[in-house]
Amino acid sequence: MIVDVRTYRVKPGKLPQDLDLYAKHGLAAQIHHLGAPLAYLHAESGDLNTMLHLWAFEDVADRARRRAAMMADPEWLNYLKLADEAGYLVDQRNSLMVPASFAPIKR
Repeated sequence: MIVDVRTYRVKPGKLPQDLDLYAKHGLAAQIHHLGAPLAYLHAESGDLNTMLHLWAFEDVADRARRRAAMMADPEWLNYLKLADEAGYLVDQRNSLMVPASFAPIKR
């Protein structure tokens, strides 16, 4: 199992609008292809204007297959277009992580 840890930083003051845009236009398509996230969080302190998503996959090939299907979905592509037009995103970081043997994540 791998966990795709995705960290996004948005423009100050734009987090509520970004979350709303995603909830209305991106969430359903993403869940359809990737399943429900392990977590979808936003900062209350520290690195404000930051969101963190965790997505679980069987392995790198499973991740690649599911993300390719999502990238071919017109609903997801429409969300990406709307997000690009909104311009809320400042930067993004991705890390593929493996849970420790004693981690409570079991899939």
